[in-house]
Amino acid sequence: MSGGLTPRAEETLVRLACWMPYAQAQELLSDLVGIGVSKATARRATLDTGEAALALDEAEVERLKQEVPQAPEGADKQQLSADGAMVHLIGGEWVEVKTLIMGEVTCKKQGEVCTQQISTFSRLSDAEHFTHASLVETHRRGLERAAAVCAVQDGAEWLQGLVDYHRADAVRILDFAHAAEYINEIGQAVQAAGGRLPARWFEGVLHRLKHQGPERVLRHLSWLAARYPSPVIKEKLAYLHKRETHMQYPTYQAAGWPIGSGSVESANKVVVEARLKGAGMRWERHNVNPMLALRNAVCNRRWNETWQATRRQRQQSRQQLRGTCSQACYEQALKRLLTLWLGCRSSTPRPVAEPAPGSVSSSATSPAATPRGPRRPAANHPWRRPLIGRPKEAVLAKK
Repeated sequence: MSGGLTPRAEETLVRLACWMPYAQAQELLSDLVGIGVSKATARRATLDTGEAALALDEAEVERLKQEVPQAPEGADKQQLSADGAMVHLIGGEWVEVKTLIMGEVTCKKQGEVCTQQISTFSRLSDAEHFTHASLVETHRRGLERAAAVCAVQDGAEWLQGLVDYHRADAVRILDFAHAAEYINEIGQAVQAAGGRLPARWFEGVLHRLKHQGPERVLRHLSWLAARYPSPVIKEKLAYLHKRETHMQYPTYQAAGWPIGSGSVESANKVVVEARLKGAGMRWERHNVNPMLALRNAVCNRRWNETWQATRRQRQQSRQQLRGTCSQACYEQALKRLLTLWLGCRSSTPRPVAEPAPGSVSSSATSPAATPRGPRRPAANHPWRRPLIGRPKEAVLAKK
């Protein structure tokens, strides 16, 4: 427990602090259950729980790597997407929090493709560590046992490594909105260079890309790049050419795959930005991941499971800490006792061996080494004179 709170009150406090700032959480706790705590208590209880959840996830990843157990059975058709959102740290630094979303790809009655049962995994880390850390979520969702997987995302290189690690055979789809953004920038660069485009040029190009594929669109954009040379057009066009195989949108739609990554962008807002990107918020780097671990538990509707596991983890940590402190105190007391015993032993006088018959001891011939008994004061020593009165002879001499 934290600050004398009952387990139920502490759980309520931590759960509130996952959704709102610590000050608001402590005020709402007081209004709801009549328990007053400080902002520091709310912060400490929340981050301690988040660190326990983070430690459990890291331990699970190590177990999965070593034991390589079979994943549980999941949906046959799944989507895997990832993206990043910026968070402000203390000191003015902006860092990217990466978020992975997974879901079951289904088709509605009207024929619309959608992704349901979405779960998230978010961490502040580099691409390699995030790829390995997200194994805890992909294994839980049974990604490796899915019959088919699609990866809808933007064209960042680290995302390709993420897909290679979890499902190298996934159907890779460039987010349609991302491709549209590059096409729009090419159109703006053409107009800036003096070119004139039809009023509905952008809508027409996107319609052709979505229903006919990228071949004619890229050929048209290449013609514009040759007629209106520009470094911007050249860069954007090279980006699209490199990802032509990921823009086969008619094929993807016919196979029942989504072509947009709106779910991961929504996860960035709901999971990360809603709690970590409030007005005026600044975070210490080491506090970001504990809060993200709790945000994943809340948004994935796995709070009860996570809370019970973190509570056991914290109790074990406290027991280990008490055991470590007790062992340290025992060793320190034993060391002090040993020091005192050695000191007493060294101060005890050792017996002097008696000289052999006929031999002369060197200590006996040395006046300084000859032991002396207690000395008594002489008869005329001042200590033996009376303290009061004077000698009779001195009084007579004055007369």
